[in-house]
This record gives sequence, structure tokens and C-alpha cells, in this order.
Amino acid sequence: MTVTSCYGSEELALLDRNRMPRHVAIIMDGNRRWARERGLLPLFGHWKGAETLKHIVRAASELGIQVLTVYAFSTENWMRPKEEVDELMEVMRYYLIDLREQMLADGVRLQTIGDIQRFPRAVLDELEKTKSLTADCKKIDLVLAMNYGGRDDIRRAFVALVEDVEKGRLKKEEITEQRIGRYLDSAPWPDPEILIRPSGERRLSNFLLWQLSYSEFYHTDVLWPDFDEMELLKAMLDYQQRERRFGAG
Repeated sequence: MTVTSCYGSEELALLDRNRMPRHVAIIMDGNRRWARERGLLPLFGHWKGAETLKHIVRAASELGIQVLTVYAFSTENWMRPKEEVDELMEVMRYYLIDLREQMLADGVRLQTIGDIQRFPRAVLDELEKTKSLTADCKKIDLVLAMNYGGRDDIRRAFVALVEDVEKGRLKKEEITEQRIGRYLDSAPWPDPEILIRPSGERRLSNFLLWQLSYSEFYHTDVLWPDFDEMELLKAMLDYQQRERRFGAG
């Protein structure tokens, strides 16, 4: 597979490569609105959103981002009409199959967070196959948040933590913020330095509630299907203009 560059040398020269975030989180918002504005069914927006993700993963990797966590399907998304949920399942299944070759060529390791066991067997089979095939890829981790909710992540972490206390594997006085973090789905990675939310919305929508405590937020009115490599570059340039204080004034 031929790998083409997402950026020219002049565009890359705008960035300080020593100040790139290691971990970027994205709420992929606006697929349905994108379709509605064009008189299309929501399904077309979801397909276009999946295509956008393909390009953004490659662009993030080229910029030196090590982890990209994207909100693929929330715990609340099950409340959407069954027909739309079924269509989303098919989009996910096809995405996992279609992108394997590119992931391998680009060094993308696929991971997930969330309680994935609720997904149909057909989706889980393709998910496990793609995870297995990309397990040795080392350039960037693509983390799909699937059947994920920040509150549910914390709830499940505390259930596991309480169980360890009850079984004597952990003492109450050993429970620190760092210890709690080890029980969260995102434990293998550092917290995101920046959250990107397209579509003009200004809320977290139950995404990575613990992990985003000190993250920078970047909002844009661009809908996710229209969020391209240049929009990602804009977000990174904006991030590099900020001074991260971590509550110190």
C-alpha cells in the first residue's frame, strides 16, 4: 500500500514537534446533522464520519501523536432508534474490516475502552481480529470508546477496587487518585492533553470524565464529517499557544 503524506513541509514547520500532545481525545460529533443538512439519512453521515476517522488517524500519526482516543459509541447511544443503531453496528463492522491493511501499513494498533460485550457477535469477531492483527504495531494507538460512558467507567473501576479491598489485596489507606486511575479503562495510557469536539457543542457528553480533568478543550463549529487534516493541524497549533497551568494560577 502506498502511503502518502497528509502535510507539506511548510505546514509541518508551523508546529513545535517538541510540544505535541502525546494523547488526543476526540468526540466525533455531527454525523447526523451533516446528513440532515444534505437531505440524507443518518446512515450516510455515519459512513462519512468513518471515512473522516481514517484520514485523521493517519494525520495524527504523521504529527507524532502517540494515542488517539475517539468516542465511537456511547452508553447513551443505545437509546437511538433501533434501525439507526443497527446501521451503526454495520458501519463499525465494515470499518474494522476495511481498515486493517491501512492500519498495518501505518503502524496503527487498535485498542478499545468501554464494556464491549453488549455488541453483536459479528462486530466483536471483527474487533478481536483487527486487534490481534495490529497488536505489534507501534506508531500510534487508536483507542475506540465503544459502549463507553465516563460514569460507567468510574463505576466499574470502583466495583473492582472495592472487591480488591474486600479480598485483602488492597488497603483503604492505599487508595489514591493514581491508584484509582489504574482501575479505569484508560489505565494503559497517559491522560489526554487535549480534547477536540467538533460540531459546535460545548459539553463533555459523559466522555472520559476522570481523565479529562486537566485537559485543554478545543471546540470548532465544523461537523465531524468535514473535520479534515487541516482542522487537526489548527487544533494542534491552538494547543501549542496555550500555557498549561494545572490549577496553579
